[in-house]
Amino acid sequence: MINFVMPDLYPASAEIFILTMACVVLLVDLFARGRPWLAYLLTQLTLVACFIITFRTLDGQPVTTFSNMFIDDLFADLLKLALYPAVAIALVYSRGYLAARNLDKGEFYLLVLFATLGMMVMISANHFVSLYLGLELLALSMYALVAIDRDSVRATEAAMKYFVLGAMASGLLLYGMSMVYGAIGSLEITEIGSRIALGGGNKTVLVFGLVFVVAGLAFKLGVVPFHMWVPDVYHGAPTAVTLLISSAPKLAALAIVLRMLFSGLGELAQHWQPMLMLLAMLSIALGNLAAIAQTNLKRMLAYSAISHMGFLLLAILSGVVGGDPRFAFNAYTSAVFYVIAYVLMGLGAFGMIMLLSRAGFEAENIEDFKGLNRRSPWFAAVMMILMLSMAGIPFFVGFFAKFLVLQAVVAAGQVWLAVFAVLFSLVGAFYYLRVVKVMYFDAPTDTAPIAAPLDMRVLLSINGVAVALLGLLPAGLLEYAIFAAYAFLIGG
Repeated sequence: MINFVMPDLYPASAEIFILTMACVVLLVDLFARGRPWLAYLLTQLTLVACFIITFRTLDGQPVTTFSNMFIDDLFADLLKLALYPAVAIALVYSRGYLAARNLDKGEFYLLVLFATLGMMVMISANHFVSLYLGLELLALSMYALVAIDRDSVRATEAAMKYFVLGAMASGLLLYGMSMVYGAIGSLEITEIGSRIALGGGNKTVLVFGLVFVVAGLAFKLGVVPFHMWVPDVYHGAPTAVTLLISSAPKLAALAIVLRMLFSGLGELAQHWQPMLMLLAMLSIALGNLAAIAQTNLKRMLAYSAISHMGFLLLAILSGVVGGDPRFAFNAYTSAVFYVIAYVLMGLGAFGMIMLLSRAGFEAENIEDFKGLNRRSPWFAAVMMILMLSMAGIPFFVGFFAKFLVLQAVVAAGQVWLAVFAVLFSLVGAFYYLRVVKVMYFDAPTDTAPIAAPLDMRVLLSINGVAVALLGLLPAGLLEYAIFAAYAFLIGG
């Protein structure tokens, strides 16, 4: 007779709530066709409620449930508290854009909720199976979102590329996980770390498995040479979907990389560090060089995202030096700060593209921003702040984020790597400044007034001001990052 032990559902209360509300949104949309505002309102209320639920479970005590497959710790809660606002802001920016293209439908919000659930599961995964379930829930939702505009050949092509390459990456990740399981005999991340530390497992099999795991994670991050999908998907997907792909999933990606490579495979750091170093250098170099040649702003921001993920990898690989994890706190603080700063900048940049877009017109080329200063000095200033911040120019949040990463790299004794990153950041400044030049020094080709919902205008303005203020006064965000890194290391 099998004794079934009921798992403790309280640690996963936010996930259970969002799953329930996704079903409610589905039913409401079914019976209230023609009222997409209802699905939008329910989705936003769901995100607010999840924020409150997660905040109430913020007690600092790591709790595992579902046979240790799911962990509710302070690190997971802090990342989720950053995740909900990112998704909510993306929805505010997207609504006017979707309505103008007849895409403002209940299924969009349903898929966003399922994608958010996938990210939450990824952040709290303590087991390879739960991690993979969260990853695939996010990926499948994203494939459908990319193809949501069924009349667009470009979107359909992007979705097919994303699906095929995503399936290959999932196969690599699964194969790597199976090899780690074969060598260790466990799929639980913390248990794997403990057994490797005790000298368990066949090292050769473990290293081979590690190679496949890193390759699978590299694809999800979109770093070179697993970056092929990024520019095509960013360009082909509706801008509202591109905005979502480029922002919130980066928080979940940071969580799974840290949990797998540090908590699970930390004892193999001497093997995965050179891999991450190569991926980071290639991403920073190719991302910045390829972005220079782009005339399409979405593709330019896609290559920019590749270079930013290279910087994130620099922070992660600086956490362990010669098997000594004492540098981890400094490095992972910079990683958390960097990813939150990048999400904030990415939301603003793609939000600006949607602000200038209208029915039948996509403001996705750099030339579409010509003379923006004459049309709207305020939003030209907002876009300038975002571009200068992404370039890492003082004194915006992007500068402070890059400074923290470089400081972590230098502290880990990799001065030449920091010099390499700085040089290619200088190269990257060119294409960001080109957008600023076009806005302020070129004559406008489009004199149509900027028409956008009031909530989007206000939130986009706040977004731009936040990027500027967090560069001048980074203490609050830095304390948040320090708290998150401390929570991860204590719990991990």
